[in-house]
Amino acid sequence: MSEPGKCLPSPTSSGGQPAASDTYKGWLYKWTNYLKGYQRRWFVLSNGLLSYYRTQAEMAHTCRGTISLTTAHIEVGDACHLVLTSGGRSYHLKATSDGESQRWVSALQQAKANASHMMHQSDDSGDEAPVPQPDRALTQGALKTLASKLDDLSTCNELIGKHGAALQRSLSELEDLRAATDGTDKLKTVNERATLFRITSNAMINACRDFLDVAETHSRRWQRALQYEKEQRHHLEETIEQLAKQHNSLERAWREDPSTHPDEGERTQEGDASDENEDTEFFDAMEDSPAFITVTASDHTQHRRSGSNQSIMSGGLPNNEWSHNENDSGSNNVQLRRVRRSRIPNKPNYSLNLWSIMKNCIGKELSKIPMPVNFNEPLSMLQRLTEDLEYSDLLDRAARCESALEQMCLVAAFSVSSYSTTIHRTAKPFNPLLGETYELDRLDDFGYRSICEQVSHHPPAAAHHVTSQRGWTLWQEITIDSKFRGKYISVMPLGCIHLQFHSSGNHYVWGKVTSTVHNIIVGKLWIDQSGDIEIVNHRTKDTCHLKFVPYSYFSRDLSRKVTGVVADSEGTAHHILSGTWDDKMESAKIVESSRGCGGSEGKQKTVYQTLQPKLLWKKYPLPENAENMHFFSSLALTLNEPEEGVAPTDSRLRPDQRLMEAGLWDEANAHKQRLEERQRLERRKREAQATQVLEEGQDIEGFQPLWFERRTDDSTGESTYVYRGGYWEAKDRQDWSQCPEIF
Repeated sequence: MSEPGKCLPSPTSSGGQPAASDTYKGWLYKWTNYLKGYQRRWFVLSNGLLSYYRTQAEMAHTCRGTISLTTAHIEVGDACHLVLTSGGRSYHLKATSDGESQRWVSALQQAKANASHMMHQSDDSGDEAPVPQPDRALTQGALKTLASKLDDLSTCNELIGKHGAALQRSLSELEDLRAATDGTDKLKTVNERATLFRITSNAMINACRDFLDVAETHSRRWQRALQYEKEQRHHLEETIEQLAKQHNSLERAWREDPSTHPDEGERTQEGDASDENEDTEFFDAMEDSPAFITVTASDHTQHRRSGSNQSIMSGGLPNNEWSHNENDSGSNNVQLRRVRRSRIPNKPNYSLNLWSIMKNCIGKELSKIPMPVNFNEPLSMLQRLTEDLEYSDLLDRAARCESALEQMCLVAAFSVSSYSTTIHRTAKPFNPLLGETYELDRLDDFGYRSICEQVSHHPPAAAHHVTSQRGWTLWQEITIDSKFRGKYISVMPLGCIHLQFHSSGNHYVWGKVTSTVHNIIVGKLWIDQSGDIEIVNHRTKDTCHLKFVPYSYFSRDLSRKVTGVVADSEGTAHHILSGTWDDKMESAKIVESSRGCGGSEGKQKTVYQTLQPKLLWKKYPLPENAENMHFFSSLALTLNEPEEGVAPTDSRLRPDQRLMEAGLWDEANAHKQRLEERQRLERRKREAQATQVLEEGQDIEGFQPLWFERRTDDSTGESTYVYRGGYWEAKDRQDWSQCPEIF
């Protein structure tokens, strides 16, 4: 047995270079959690894998964790520290001396190089596993189609060269004309050759487009297959690790009492497993936990259980409408829950000339442009507003926070999470009709229910109110200001979002950033979010400043980057936020700050020293086949699902939106035109009535929403629409006599 802090020498091959199967062993200190800190562990480096154990004796039966060096990132820090990161898993290690640290770094780098070399040799040897026959046929068919398209491109290229040369000769002859009598014939020749050139050029463009479409289609299919294999491998690694732990528990139970009755042995195994969870190694396994606040094991288990229920409810179960699940209190009571749908009809492949529609609309508001449903997605703006609640569990966690600053971090993560669903969603939602509503009752699933109403048409404005049984209330009024600029569309949401926690009374207020859709005319559509968000806690005066960094071709920053600082009422920074609006957000607690140099215009930058960042929020993966279902998330797939008992003004009952979701776009366009014309007639009627009332010297009373009313907010002093109540009571009575007929 080696001495503490010493490493066993690594064997070498006969050639003097380390062999691919070299083994390097020794003690290192591994970070576990803030309670236990660094703990001494026995590490073994072999065959490109770094594994660790509590003791050397555990090597025979229990491995506590393994990380592959093939794709690992090795980061060397100060004071004998090093960090290994691979596949979302990180090991923070510390050696007892600089010499020992250097030896480990050299061994790790050599093992990584050997593993990469062996992998490349395996790739070049042609000894890969045989490709299944259906996949091989699919790949060969794709390659054959691409080869055919490439031949078409070559033919078009030759024709363009030929016709271009002929056109050039005709132009030269036209310049050399002396006699006016030959002018007509020469012009006719030039015109014919120019026409041929234009036809061939168009054919070339169409062939290029077909080639690109085929390549992109099969590229996406191969990417999905690769992602599936990665997930299967990760799942297999977790299963093997769990089996090793169970084997260890069974072996220990048998050694203690081989004659134990089977049911007693099962109880012993459960006891050992619980002991393992209570020990520090529980935190070893949870280093990448999505929780920002350190919680007890029981709290974490409850959080994971609610998360699994959420995935079941959002994803749906096939051929079942209802499902039994545990309730959120963690008791053994069983209740009946509805299983939501997990797919909608595939989006039809309709082609449309965007320029023919948009060329006369440059500079106009997007809401005033008569757009066919081809550019829409089968959701209304009210439903898109409700979709912000996809990560409502962040607010549930925030409601349990005792620290207002930590609560602010989770609120900031929630404000960023609402943009994660927009990364592939370049289609516009339906503009709601005046008086249109949308409800989302998820008390049984997530503890909240939501109601939206379109309170204005020009400018379009919607009011939203959410009440949660888990300790918070959210309300907002959002007005959409949008402009078409020729190459891109800018959407500027105006208004404030209010969030209040019941137990503490903390009242947070923030706004939204600008969304920009690029490549409207030429190229592939893509969306970017840019601007600043200032979140203010009006009770404590704490603030959080978030910056959404706009995309720049020349910037070295991470795409879709978001940064932020959480400060108290005195302006002292306590947490640094970082991440991307399409993937995740992390928080790092500041332990020390100092003034550095290198700022622009002679200003000094503030340098923060922080603890290790903690994950606040991580985006859920999209459902299978999402690319053919408008890239909807699991929640978005359920938003337009038919629901009994809703108000007759609910967006689910809108006929053009319902027909578009079913793939009947021609019928949807006809209904959309009918509804818009009816809305214009109603507006002209209201304007005529207002003119008549004004002539009679009476007060003018415009459109009044049914479920919302305008009030002045006590905290901000601003006038906004707030929920007046009565909707859910009317639903219980099924009394919708006050609702207008808008569909």
